[in-house]
Amino acid sequence: MQKTAVIFGGTGFVGRNIVKALAQRGMRIKIATRVPEAAFFLKPLGDIGQIVPVAYDPADYNTIAELISGADYVFNCVGILFEKPGKQSFTHIHAELPESIATAAAISNVKRLVHISALGIDTSSSNYAASKLDGEKRVLKAFPNATILRPSIIFGKDDDFFNKFAKIAQVAPFLPLIGGGQTKFQPIYIEDVVKAALQAIDMPTSDKTSPLGKAYELGGAEVFTFKQIFEKLLHYTGLQRCLVPLPFEIAKMQASILSLLPKPLLTKDQVESLKSDNIVGKKALTLSDLNIQPTSLDIVLPTYLTTYRPGGRFSA
Repeated sequence: MQKTAVIFGGTGFVGRNIVKALAQRGMRIKIATRVPEAAFFLKPLGDIGQIVPVAYDPADYNTIAELISGADYVFNCVGILFEKPGKQSFTHIHAELPESIATAAAISNVKRLVHISALGIDTSSSNYAASKLDGEKRVLKAFPNATILRPSIIFGKDDDFFNKFAKIAQVAPFLPLIGGGQTKFQPIYIEDVVKAALQAIDMPTSDKTSPLGKAYELGGAEVFTFKQIFEKLLHYTGLQRCLVPLPFEIAKMQASILSLLPKPLLTKDQVESLKSDNIVGKKALTLSDLNIQPTSLDIVLPTYLTTYRPGGRFSA
């Protein structure tokens, strides 16, 4: 019989790539969204009627439970990088909403629940990290067999990291190295994250490799400092920009101003998160435990960052 998946956060970078992968499998997909029209662009990824955006209220448990009822799989990809006073808070989006989703999934006897979290949240002192960690605990309490995925910075076409800084580099004379640019990251390819999500619903539950109730830290093939990441970005875009070290305290002062923008370029909480590394722990379950080989950053970045070169992709 045709399986049904419900995806929360399906219009985001991770969510829409999971939608695409599930659609290719022929699965029926319901995309939970506050504004169904915002998810219409995903419908061509499947056959007619295969992908259906459904309205729900994140603050109303009943709409969440109704949406999940009858589903085989549930994916929670909802996340925010900054809070909107009076509208969206880390606690609501990263902790309370996942708890409601997990509770509804348990009551509906959903086969698998996959929760997308973030890497490094157990060592970071940021409010973002604290809310993500709280969300994981609430999910596992409500749905003990949930699978938690903790990706590092995610790269790939249309990503929210390299594309953003490439656009900034096109107009800015320099790029800031917050804290000296020594924070370590382990960027992971979006397709590897999708593979991990699919493995979380595919792997058997009869032996030690079962993904049920486990958390996996998803990091790429290499570890880079923030400075090295910017150097790669400038290399592949062909842009020549100065990399200027910026102490944490001065960065927080700038963030106080930038956070006033409708879509902040930087917040004080993001500066706080850069004080701790974002890499896979030595004892953690990783991509290898999901039988996935990580993709190198240098294989993928040239496929889309060259569009930011002066004169375009074929300028050379």
